[in-house]
Amino acid sequence: MNLHSIFSAINGSRFSKWLISSYIFDWICILIPGALGRIFKTVEPNKHAFYLRDPNISYPHVSETVPPVVLILVSLLAPAAIIALGSLLFIPGRTAEKHAPSALVWRRKLWEWNAGWMGLGVAYAGTYAATEGLKTMFGKPRPDMLARCKPDVDDIATYIIGGLAESLRDAPALVSWKICTAEGKALRDGFVSFPSGHASMSFAGLTYLTLWLCAKLSISFPYLHPRTFSTDRRQTAFVTGTTHPTIDDPYTGPQSDPSSSSTSLLPLRDQNAAPPAYLLLLAAFPICTATYIASSRWWDNRHFGFDILFGSALGIFFAYLGFRLYHLPLGAGAGWAWGARSRDKAFYAGVGLASYATVMDGSLSSSGAAAASGRYSSGPPHNNKTNGLVVSRAGNDAGPADEWAHDRPSSSRGVAEV
Repeated sequence: MNLHSIFSAINGSRFSKWLISSYIFDWICILIPGALGRIFKTVEPNKHAFYLRDPNISYPHVSETVPPVVLILVSLLAPAAIIALGSLLFIPGRTAEKHAPSALVWRRKLWEWNAGWMGLGVAYAGTYAATEGLKTMFGKPRPDMLARCKPDVDDIATYIIGGLAESLRDAPALVSWKICTAEGKALRDGFVSFPSGHASMSFAGLTYLTLWLCAKLSISFPYLHPRTFSTDRRQTAFVTGTTHPTIDDPYTGPQSDPSSSSTSLLPLRDQNAAPPAYLLLLAAFPICTATYIASSRWWDNRHFGFDILFGSALGIFFAYLGFRLYHLPLGAGAGWAWGARSRDKAFYAGVGLASYATVMDGSLSSSGAAAASGRYSSGPPHNNKTNGLVVSRAGNDAGPADEWAHDRPSSSRGVAEV
């Protein structure tokens, strides 16, 4: 595969500048929260008042186990590289025939790559903006705040803003942050304990990577397929000339009585099985890495336990949000990302239109004409409804269609061709 073939795959006859521009705009919108988080990081946070005798903020200041550079490398750059490499090497998987058109193969690879990165972008940028925004608003002192602050203990009375020290002997005095003699970044960093950025960012990137690996490597709890056996054509990656009708298939019509064929029914226990244990270890590795990074903030005296737990939950939330926006569920999607929007809904769908993937009359925007006409069929047509299908045992739903395609004729119906 040379560069000319790759670009031909993207810039084919069904190339839609309008649709591509909508996804470019999506990328801009994804990067905006990241830029907002960076702005929050430069803003002076609220600095909560504190007691000089508070043991919770009297821990020594020590060096970090996981510096910020390592955090970015492990939680963002490594997942991005793995997603890119995995999309190029392992997509489209076993559902594709050997002689599938190279343009179709590269459309699938590039779309899965793009969808994988978009989900990661949502997870990471959203977490970053939320984390830095909360840090700025709360201004919570770190466990090592006094070591950073270097308070002017000779002039405590000037900075007392609360407590009973002025009326009761030896009572604790609540002082303002202005008692600190330290300045600049050292002082600012002493008041951004909540939530833990290392915990939130590591769990955002690495939880997303775990979900992505589970999708692509078919790692999930065993589940029952919606058809009698796993020949649901919606699982396919490509349109071919093979037809695998199933019982009561809505496209092929009712089939013979299940009892009349020994292959019509399959026992429930034989319809799925647990994934190999080594794959579970592989999927768990990113989560374990995130746990280590988050835990290091405790013994480095950077955060309290609640800060770490909340940051971890925040990262997991955005990781799941990013994954589900662009990928089908682990228990029903065969590992595929959702397909692209239809051209007429590239920027907006409106009330009453449930799917962004269909044209205005409800037909599948990305597959109908190709499936009906057998555009990529490798064998003789069977009929207009079943020609151009292939079976996979990987999951429940078809992969996305020709992601950058113009809308097909609205009268056509069919399953995704990519």
